[in-house]
Amino acid sequence: MSTARSVVVTLVAAATLALAACTGHDSPAASPATSASPASAPATERVVGPLTPDEAQALSTMNDRLKEYIDLHVKIERSLPSLPKDAAPEQIDKNQRAFEALMREARASAKPGDIFTPEARPIIKRLLATIFGGPDGQQLKASIMDENPVDPVALKLAVNGRYPDSVPLATIPPQVLQTLPKLTEDLEYRFVGDWLILLDTHAHVIADFIDNALPK
Repeated sequence: MSTARSVVVTLVAAATLALAACTGHDSPAASPATSASPASAPATERVVGPLTPDEAQALSTMNDRLKEYIDLHVKIERSLPSLPKDAAPEQIDKNQRAFEALMREARASAKPGDIFTPEARPIIKRLLATIFGGPDGQQLKASIMDENPVDPVALKLAVNGRYPDSVPLATIPPQVLQTLPKLTEDLEYRFVGDWLILLDTHAHVIADFIDNALPK
C-alpha cells in the first residue's frame, strides 16, 4: 500500500472513531420512567421539618402504598387501547371512563387509609398544621376555600369514587407540594373543602383522602 493511501485510510478510521465517540457522549439521556417509585424519587426541599426518624419511617409506609398504586395504575392503563393523536374529546372521555371503571374494579375493597396509612396520616396533618399555622397560613387557607368552598360530606366523596365533574380543582400552595411526600405525574394532591384528596388524574378517581386535613 502506498504512503498516500495509508494516510487516507488512517484519517478515515480516525474520523469514524471520533464520530462514534461523539454520538455516544452527546446523545440525550433517556427520560426517567413516570412510574418510578416515589420512595426513590429525588428528595424535595423541605419547607417544614426536619422530620424525626420515627416520622420519616411513618411516611415511608405511605410511599410503599403509593408505589403499589402506581404499579396497578400503569398496568391497567397499558391494557387500554391507544388513542390516536387526533382523538376527539368524546374518544378521550370514553377512554378515561373505561380506565376509571377498571381501576374501581381492581380496587373494589379500597377504603380510607389504604394509601394515607394510619401511620402517615397524623404526620401529614402535623405538617399541614405547621404550614397553615405560619405567617401566611390564613391567607393560604382562604385562597383554597375561596376556590373550593364545598362540603365533601354533602358531595358524598368516597375512596374509589369519581371526582365530581362539577367541582373545580383548587390550586395547591407550593408550600404544601414541597412538604408532603413526592408524587408521580399520575397522582395529585387536591383540597375539597378541608379534606386532602389524592386524585388519580388519568382515571379521575379519588385514590384516598384525609378528612379534616386543614387546621381550623
